[in-house]
Amino acid sequence: MAMNRKPNSTRKPPVPSEDSGEVDDWASRVMPDLHPIVASLDGQIRKAISDLRYAVKWKKAYYGREDLGWLIEMVAYDVSVNMVFLGGADFDSPPPLGDTDRSRYIKIKTLEEAETSEMDNWIRQAANVEGWK
Repeated sequence: MAMNRKPNSTRKPPVPSEDSGEVDDWASRVMPDLHPIVASLDGQIRKAISDLRYAVKWKKAYYGREDLGWLIEMVAYDVSVNMVFLGGADFDSPPPLGDTDRSRYIKIKTLEEAETSEMDNWIRQAANVEGWK
């Protein structure tokens, strides 16, 4: 018998912080080849979204706002960084990957992929769409 996966709503969300120190520490420990990608994405998020709150849980960095919840989840693997837009299904032209009701994501393997106008557009849209509360 296959086990049923618990929906996101039963997972307890990360505890937010106004301070980015926890995310900065997480970013310093990712694979060295991914540092430029993580730094670029982190900078884009901080520039595009005001009143950010930060957290790290399950070895993932979370970015959000008090009024909208968690908007973006970033996780670094061995060869790629996944950017999960927790309300991405509501975007105009949503990111291509994802099979949950609302979240969509993109796998980023190069700095060039991180710095596209499309990525910038998704980050800006995340600032205006309700995420995971």
